Amino acid sequence: MTVHLTRREAVAILTLDRQEGLNALSFAMLREIGDAIDQVAQSDARALIVTGAGPKAFCAGADIKELRGRSLLEQKRGAELGQGVFAKLDALAVPSIAVINGHAFGGGLELAMACTFRLAACYAKMGLPEIKLGLIPGYGGTQRLPRLVGEARAFEIIATGRTVDAEEALRIGLVHRLIDGDPLEAGMDFAREITGFSLSTLGFARAAVQRAAQLSLSEGLKAEAELSTLAYRTADAEEGMAAFVEKRKPDFRDA
Repeated sequence: MTVHLTRREAVAILTLDRQEGLNALSFAMLREIGDAIDQVAQSDARALIVTGAGPKAFCAGADIKELRGRSLLEQKRGAELGQGVFAKLDALAVPSIAVINGHAFGGGLELAMACTFRLAACYAKMGLPEIKLGLIPGYGGTQRLPRLVGEARAFEIIATGRTVDAEEALRIGLVHRLIDGDPLEAGMDFAREITGFSLSTLGFARAAVQRAAQLSLSEGLKAEAELSTLAYRTADAEEGMAAFVEKRKPDFRDA
């Protein structure tokens, strides 16, 4: 197995472990990632951390050797496999956190961008270098990167295939935070900031924010009003407001 799924507290941890290839994504590995995400979706985990084994790489990208000598239909099915697996992160009910503990190139960065949040070690390097191989990103990179950093900057990064260091990634919004020390411990600390809240309410908040990129302001405000009203209807909202008035910590039940 090149993918390990473990558990710490309320957090599931998915670790890519193919260190001899800098955790590069084979097609078999993609399927393992998809199976692991399915397991998380069926569990009571409150967050998912995705990271890479070893000190060098989060994930160096696709396994180039597997991409050669394939028919056009096989290439299309390969792209659809990667896109489908990473789309499962979008659909996951709990937040996912990419802990980028080294190189994240090509499919590796596409995996990280499919997560809800991205934390990067100060020494991390990332990019979409497919253009240097006569290719373009195929696992969602051309679609997710513009949504994160803007169309013009995304095209510049894709068209040059250049490397983005951690500080630039933070500055342009590609990652949310830079981390020092042990990457996994930093990921756990970040996860704890989220896991104590109501998952139902977090879901409403995420849906509302996603509407902002899809709708006009007026339509987005209507969606926000509807979602915030639904939040008021939850038992967790009543508990949260009662706890505030009573000056105690709320006991959220995701209901």
